[in-house]
This record gives sequence, structure tokens and C-alpha cells, in this order.
Amino acid sequence: MKNEDLKGLISALLVPYNEDGTVNEAGLRQIIRHNIENMKIDGLYVGGSSGENFMLDTDTKKQIFDIAKDEVKDEVLLIAQVGGTNLYEAIELGQYATELGYNAISAVTPFYYKFSFEEVKQYYFDLVDKVDNRLIVYSIPALTGVEIGVSQFMELFENDKIIGVKFTAADFFLLERLRKAAPDHLIYSGFDEMLLPAVINNVDGAIGSTYNVNGLRSRKIMELAQEGNIKEALSIQNDTNDLIEAILDNGLYPTLKQLLKLQGCDKGSFLARKPMASATQKQINRSKEIYDAYLKDVK
Repeated sequence: MKNEDLKGLISALLVPYNEDGTVNEAGLRQIIRHNIENMKIDGLYVGGSSGENFMLDTDTKKQIFDIAKDEVKDEVLLIAQVGGTNLYEAIELGQYATELGYNAISAVTPFYYKFSFEEVKQYYFDLVDKVDNRLIVYSIPALTGVEIGVSQFMELFENDKIIGVKFTAADFFLLERLRKAAPDHLIYSGFDEMLLPAVINNVDGAIGSTYNVNGLRSRKIMELAQEGNIKEALSIQNDTNDLIEAILDNGLYPTLKQLLKLQGCDKGSFLARKPMASATQKQINRSKEIYDAYLKDVK
């Protein structure tokens, strides 16, 4: 697969859990089919924040990679997020996902400790040295505290196996400068609520959690913006942001899981992985209101 084939609208895959913290496999398979058949996405980003990945042990991460690949086969592209603070686990997971046939791996910048850029760079270089796959940097400074500038991105891109970045930041000056500096590398928008300005800045695709439930609208935003129909794209982004604002006010992951259930993903438990809280009855009731107001009639 060429890098060109990794472009598009990609859902950051949500994962439903049982009361004991185990993966609800039947529910996960439903979510995957829903993304492919109903949301019409181009790919799945597996093992990211939306899957509550940073609360999981290595075996559970592998289980999710297994289920996703088994369900998807080759219908859409698959990107495995393998990163964290443990380089050796990242290498193990990267090798595992590559053996399964994932089209690329991704890795969040190592966080918690205040790593220097040279340490971050070496983390990525060590990872791709041990994993025979292409890598997409996952940059989300609001959660990791790791800021990467244009010149630093370009140092990372000197490694041929580092092909792009999931850019989850609101710095559109940085995005524009990076796009100009790295026209041949993949840049994915990581903030769903800023999809339109990201597409205007010529990103190659988008990776986000709300595409699990709002993929059809998001596709229209991308296509209209690429066609130059900014006015209509902005109108749909406005509707999308009304939805996102309501979801955020009600609790992001609990609400998304309730919306998935209302869209037909109803097999088994759709709880969060503790210590993250699952939906309260109040959140469940509000999710139904959000669904009726913003998603019920979307086609």
C-alpha cells in the first residue's frame, strides 16, 4: 500500500467494556461494522485515546488489535496506535500489529516525564528500527504536554519510515507551516470540531472519535471543502459542532457509547474501563435527547 492509500476519514475506534473491565467482543464487532457500513469510513485507528487504551494491559491491547483485524479483514485501512511511556511495549505491540497485517502503526509522544525532544526522537527511531512498518506520529500536546515544532517534525520525517502525523492541536499557524514544509508527508486532522479549517489547510485526512457516530456529516464537510464549497461546508460544521458541544457537555466517551447504542450497536455491555466512569442515568437520558436532536434524521 502506498502512502496515498492511507488518506481519508478514519474513526478512532471506541471500545465497549464489561463490568469486570474485559472487552465486550460482540459489541466491539458491532461498532466496527457500524463504522464501515453506516458511517462509510475509510479506516479505523485502533488503540487510541477513544479506545481507553492507556488504561489497558498489553494482552488486552493485543486482543483489540486481533478483533479489529478479524472483523475488518481488508475492507478498510487499519492503523494501530501502539505508543505510550513504555518503549518496549510499543515495540512489542508494533511488531504484533504488523504481523496481523495493519497498514501502519502510530505512536503517541511519550508523556508524564518531561522528555527532551532528543529523547522523543530516539523513541520514534528505536520503534521504527524494530518494527517493519510505517509510522504516524500522534501529537496531542494538550494531553501529553509535548510540543513539537516544524523543524523538529522535519527531523522526525528524515526517517523514511515516519510518514506523517496525527495533528491534534488547535495551532493552525503550526499546521499551515508544517503543511508547507512537508508536502509529501501525511497530516491528519485530530480535532473533529476543527475539521473544516484543517481541510482548508490541505490535510490528507482526519482521525476522530465522533466519526463513530457522525461520519456521514464529517464526510460531507471534507468533500465540500475540497470542492471549494466553503459556505455549505461551514453550515454542516456548525451543525456538527452543536452535536460535539452537546456530547462534551454530557461526557465524551459515555455519551458516544450511548449514541452508538441508539444507532443500533446493542450487543452486551457498553461500559467504560475503570477508573473512567460509565454513563449515569442522567447521561443516558440526555444522550437520547442528543440523538433525537442531532443524529436521528442524518443520512
